Amino acid sequence: MTKPVINLADVPLRDTGNGEGFAAKVGSFGGMIGSKGIGVMLHVVEPGKKAFPFHVHHQIHELFLALEGEGEYRFGKERYPVKAGDVLAAPTGGPENAHQIINNGKSPMKYLGISTTVDTEVVEYPDSGKFAVTSRFDWQAMSGGVRHIARPAGSLDYYDGEE
Repeated sequence: MTKPVINLADVPLRDTGNGEGFAAKVGSFGGMIGSKGIGVMLHVVEPGKKAFPFHVHHQIHELFLALEGEGEYRFGKERYPVKAGDVLAAPTGGPENAHQIINNGKSPMKYLGISTTVDTEVVEYPDSGKFAVTSRFDWQAMSGGVRHIARPAGSLDYYDGEE
């Protein structure tokens, strides 16, 4: 039986990021405590960094709870200051609901990301003009299923390659 309690200090973290702007330690732990249908991820982001690119989900509803530090919430065309205790909504939609948390403070920023879970998802990235499609992908192992990232300009005709 899975123990339904975990202390945030015991959540295993992995490094993620890219280049100068993206760097974070993240740990997904919903499944570790037996959660079904709701995902939970701890994020620790150093000053001047972001965990993920500006993006919007088509299926997954997210919200974030700031635990420590301060930063900025980029949401659609707006920007909002964020501090410990703030709760941030990230509903599904188009670019008007795209979101990103930026640590522009002087100390590490910790926050929880809480979301619905789905087997198949489409995510848009307005800054880079790309999209990602995932289905049956194992986010813990970062493998399996289908995961494809592309730009719409590379789209094939529906019948391409068919007889």
